[in-house]
Amino acid sequence: MKGLLFTSSKASSPSHSHSSTHSPARTPVTTPSHHRTFSASLQEEDLLYAEQVITRWDLDSPSYSKCDYLFTGDRRQARQFIKSVNNLQSAMHLFVSESASSEKIIHAQKLMQVAMKRLEKEFYQMLSANRDVLDSESVSNRSSRARSSVSDDDNASEEDDRVSMSGTTVSDGDRVSVSEMVMGDLKSIADCMIGSGYGKECVKIYKILRKSIVDETLYNLGVEKYSLNQMNKMDWEVLEPKIKTWLYAEKIAVKSLFSGERILCDYVFSSSEKIRESCFSEICKERAIALFEFPELVAKSKKSMDRMFRTLDMYTAISDQWSEIEMIFSFESMTAVRTQAVTSYVKLGDGVRAMLADFEAAMQKETLKTPIVSAGIHPLTRYVMNYLVFLSDYSEALFDILADWPLEVHSPLPESYFSYTNSEESSSISARFAWLVLVLLCKIDAGAELYKDVAQSYLFLVNNLNYVVSKVRNSNLRLLIGEDWLVKHEQKVKQYAGNYERMAWSKVITSLPANPTVENLPIESARDCFRRFNLEFNDAYRKQSTWIISDSKLRDDIKISLSKKILPAYRALYEGYRGCFRGVDSVVKYAPDDLGNYLSDLFHGTGAPGSVNGSSHSSSSTLSRSR
Repeated sequence: MKGLLFTSSKASSPSHSHSSTHSPARTPVTTPSHHRTFSASLQEEDLLYAEQVITRWDLDSPSYSKCDYLFTGDRRQARQFIKSVNNLQSAMHLFVSESASSEKIIHAQKLMQVAMKRLEKEFYQMLSANRDVLDSESVSNRSSRARSSVSDDDNASEEDDRVSMSGTTVSDGDRVSVSEMVMGDLKSIADCMIGSGYGKECVKIYKILRKSIVDETLYNLGVEKYSLNQMNKMDWEVLEPKIKTWLYAEKIAVKSLFSGERILCDYVFSSSEKIRESCFSEICKERAIALFEFPELVAKSKKSMDRMFRTLDMYTAISDQWSEIEMIFSFESMTAVRTQAVTSYVKLGDGVRAMLADFEAAMQKETLKTPIVSAGIHPLTRYVMNYLVFLSDYSEALFDILADWPLEVHSPLPESYFSYTNSEESSSISARFAWLVLVLLCKIDAGAELYKDVAQSYLFLVNNLNYVVSKVRNSNLRLLIGEDWLVKHEQKVKQYAGNYERMAWSKVITSLPANPTVENLPIESARDCFRRFNLEFNDAYRKQSTWIISDSKLRDDIKISLSKKILPAYRALYEGYRGCFRGVDSVVKYAPDDLGNYLSDLFHGTGAPGSVNGSSHSSSSTLSRSR
């Protein structure tokens, strides 16, 4: 026989190809049935081995303990189990292709059902018992490093064999954390079940458990579903905390919850794009739509200027995270989520424009009917400037919102009124802010005309213009309106302050001789100077005892300026002539130091030294009612 085999080998060489056609010796070597027999014998061995491994973990076996889990004990057994299932699947394919006996196929199928039942339980247990290590933040941070700990590699690290999936991190660096291991094991089971035709059962478990986690997380974050009717019935005191809750929840949901679910879903079901999309859509779609519907309802509800900044907060939140939203919800089946986010984004922008239009209209309609007794800062000035300061913090969002909404005024702003410091894109919003400030300044000018006392009207201008300037100087308005505007109006504050000093104190100053020591005044002339000074100072002090200068630095600057103009001349007069006027006929009422104290006590607003009293003025106008 050996000779025949050697002969056939020789006969099959190219030089003897003419005799190979009739050589009977080639038959034993090339008979396909021999190969099939060899393959079949290997598959039967695999089937026997798979049967031993799988039946050991049969849930219906009397020896099975409910506490036993493949993936929490000796991890080599988990690897053996997955490998046996894969080999069983290969054997079943061969049995079918070779038309093997139905008994073999039926037996293999029963084994497969036992294995799948086992893997279903393992999959469920792994998902439910490892919620803490499958949280969104952990998944987001570790997905790129996650790997299966039950690969087919028989030489897998012994470190994996000592890892328990109870939720403890093994170590950093090269050692694999628990969450990474869990993700890898879930993927191994999913790949095995999907490859064996049991993907439907695997997906069902995954959807149920992960959806419950998403629902629970959003509930704990305070995300609720409302109707427009409910929204319209809410007072602002009720609605504002809900918006604050939404802002926090949206950030967590996009950056952590939905992102983590997408990453986990993509990783576990990486073998099937269709399954990945189906799972993620069913788990997150409904709750994501509800999350992004809330801003649209707020934008559609009743509007007031008080709601401007929370509306801008929501607009900014969606804008800042738009790239993440598009990436996370990129599946075709998630189009509705992206559409809802865009709709809310657009509606919020519309709401901002409507509220800004209302604000501008209210400002233009505002009239100051009653003068502030203290000549202090008008409530309109405070409200408008604080409103504009807050608005300027949202300049980036406003660039987008106002891009196609140009400013319409009857007469253009003078170019010298403000300077652009940014691009042409920012000039539109700069012009709008500059115009709003100009409208306010016009209102302030009109308010100054209500005073009968010219000095008091200038002090009103000083207080209010200085307040406007300080707000611009210390906020983003400085960048929007420009340095030129700031320098110009700082000079105007100084000009108004000088006018106030001249109108309020000129009679006091001129009642004193310019240089009494040089002029050598006669006694009667000196007496007249003291009398005139006493009269004018008393009148000025009495009149201004209720006036106020709100800014402490400005108040001190004006006091210092007045002291320099009054005290030196009075001190010279006092020291030169006080000895001439004694007794009941004395006309010297003030010592220089006392006079300085009187001046120091001014501009606190009540006539009492060192006290401050703001105006009780209130307007019935639209802006005042909204404060």
